[in-house]
Amino acid sequence: MVVKCKSLGLFGIDSYPIEVEADLSKGIPAFDIVGLPDVAVKESRDRVRSAIKNCGLEFPNMHIIVNLAPADIKKEGPIYDLPILVAILKASGQISANTSNCAFIGELSLSGEVRGVNGVLPMAISARQQNIENLFIPFENASEGAVVEGINILPVKNVFELLDHFRNAKTILPVKYSKESNAANESILDFSQVKGQEQAKRALEIAAAGGHNVLLIGSPGAGKSMLAKRMVTILPDMTFEETIETTKIHSIAGVLKKGEGLVTRRPFRSPHHNVSSVGLTGGGTNPKPGEISLAHNGVLFLDELPEFSRSALESLRQPLEDSKVSISRAHGTYTYPSSFMLIAAMNPCPCGFYNHPTHACKCTENAVNRYLSRISGPLLDRIDIHIEVPPVDFEDLSAKSTEEESSKIRERVNKARNIQNERFKNVSITSNARIDASVFDKVCVMDEKANTLLKNAFEKLSLTARAYDRILKVARTIADLEGIEVIKTEHISEAIQYRTLDRKYWKR
Repeated sequence: MVVKCKSLGLFGIDSYPIEVEADLSKGIPAFDIVGLPDVAVKESRDRVRSAIKNCGLEFPNMHIIVNLAPADIKKEGPIYDLPILVAILKASGQISANTSNCAFIGELSLSGEVRGVNGVLPMAISARQQNIENLFIPFENASEGAVVEGINILPVKNVFELLDHFRNAKTILPVKYSKESNAANESILDFSQVKGQEQAKRALEIAAAGGHNVLLIGSPGAGKSMLAKRMVTILPDMTFEETIETTKIHSIAGVLKKGEGLVTRRPFRSPHHNVSSVGLTGGGTNPKPGEISLAHNGVLFLDELPEFSRSALESLRQPLEDSKVSISRAHGTYTYPSSFMLIAAMNPCPCGFYNHPTHACKCTENAVNRYLSRISGPLLDRIDIHIEVPPVDFEDLSAKSTEEESSKIRERVNKARNIQNERFKNVSITSNARIDASVFDKVCVMDEKANTLLKNAFEKLSLTARAYDRILKVARTIADLEGIEVIKTEHISEAIQYRTLDRKYWKR
């Protein structure tokens, strides 16, 4: 007799239904799993067998075949342990309850404990879309699964609890999502802790308001990393859609904090400069999201930018344009979203004191050029704002005046983003940095003087078409911060200032 049990699988950030079929027949005892399983799925045989025996249940001494349908999609990971166990127990008559409206996911220990798995949120969303009433998940993933409404999320600690539930001895109660339990701790980082650097703060405020990429150049100790790490404290509040999408990626990657249901704070990722291109963009034999996807809807901070490998940096070029990354493998193409703000920081030379006002640089001109040439022109062109971070003088460091708090800056940022949300409500654009050609001329309207100024700058600075677009997008954001619809000369002038450092350092 063939018994069927429902489960779910993952492909990229999406989930799809899996049907677990178990057939017990007479013959030489064996336990086979078919349906394109990977090594971890094949190892389910030993985990399920030991769990059944160690829970005092009878493991059938028969020829067991478990099929994971559809058979043309590769199955990965230990998430099918629990549905395989249920299917075998039903086929052997040890569970008689009707499970047609139930789905199961979870890894088993040899003693019958149900361990947490990755990707519960997208699987719970998929289960609801399939009109499944009850989803049994590991107890560790209860907070994550409870986010999804319209389905009963039943957390299971071990096989004994599951058996008691189906035998009506002790019912497992659905878990409910609690915003209080998911409340994020307030960050101890704040812009009020940064002394001086008013120009850099202004540039980062503009970047936050429009979602623009930023390059910070300055000597060691000027405060580049300090500024970058506080960037998420002035970013606009996350929408519910952004929260769900970000949590799905973190769930699949297995980086959700224990007990965290939703990612409610914008992510901040800061990989070390020895990260590979695969580590940045994602990949592997079984492709997983990389740093750029984990930074989706947040900030990717690359400190010491020239120290990253050339291949890693060049791998950022397409995701910066498309806001997504595609990874092709023999068994399919995985697409992960990667709409992030790039904040990069670097010294102006190997010793860090090139063009320093008081400290002499020890590098030769050739050494400086080699160092700067590690950043390619096409990558530099994709960074909207280039800002120099000068050394902080003693007066600023010792001043007793109170610096502006992040909350005040975020208020202005949110107002500017609200203007953009209203402007782009009928198109799939989330910020000024993502303006595309279809609406460019309509939303980036300049007065005559501003147009003349930009024309002169384009000719004198030999700007590329991409640089022209980025200057205009930054000017659009500056105007939004002031609540002005038509871009004026002062907005263009300030935006041009943020595109001149490549002439100073790279001599372009």
